[in-house]
Amino acid sequence: MTRRRWIAEHWDEATATLVGTQAEHMIRVLRAQPGMEADVVAGGHVFHAELAAIENGEVRFNLLAELEAEPALPVTLVMAIYKFDHMEWAIEKATELGVATIAPMIARRTEKHLAQAAAKRAERWRRIAREAAQQARRSDVPVIHDPATLESHVRQASTATRIVLAEQERSTTLRYALEQAIAAAGEETPVLEIAIGPEGGWAPAEEALFDANGWRAVSLGPRILRAETAAISALAVIGSFLE
Repeated sequence: MTRRRWIAEHWDEATATLVGTQAEHMIRVLRAQPGMEADVVAGGHVFHAELAAIENGEVRFNLLAELEAEPALPVTLVMAIYKFDHMEWAIEKATELGVATIAPMIARRTEKHLAQAAAKRAERWRRIAREAAQQARRSDVPVIHDPATLESHVRQASTATRIVLAEQERSTTLRYALEQAIAAAGEETPVLEIAIGPEGGWAPAEEALFDANGWRAVSLGPRILRAETAAISALAVIGSFLE
């Protein structure tokens, strides 16, 4: 029987503790009792654990043995902010697909009211990622950065292979760019950043900014995809190469 998996908020070398909604679910819904076994994620590692105590609304586990776990894809998904319901779906699915980091960006074509509300949404996005990571039985939770301007992020120095999906690009496919990145990395796994534009695509000035800062423009094919579809399609392609 597959054990349930939980993601600890606090841990040390021997114990891990759940608080908040996870603990409440265990106590009120599952009626958990000491002695119950589970898999617990703590500090990016997965452990076979046994429930030791329930005190003051917190659930404490003893960590018995570390288990093998698949690492996250070494990929940062740079997402221009778009309609929140579509974006939340993309965050959930990107988490299921194994993305390591999500960086929400305010682009020129991000709607003004979405840009203004984005900072208050960050904690909700993190909660969605946490719940999706638990559902997907991941050994970690993606890092979700606070929203920032696209220009500031694009200009940052990085050792990653930086790729931008661009509608006007037709000659270079994502597949070809990945093959080159893997060949260049040799025996190592390449670290990637991939940028997905907002509804309406990148503005011409943003395309020039990517080009000036060493980002490689690629295509997913001849069809025009919604932003959330493009993000998931790109991660699926990347996963097929790296895993």
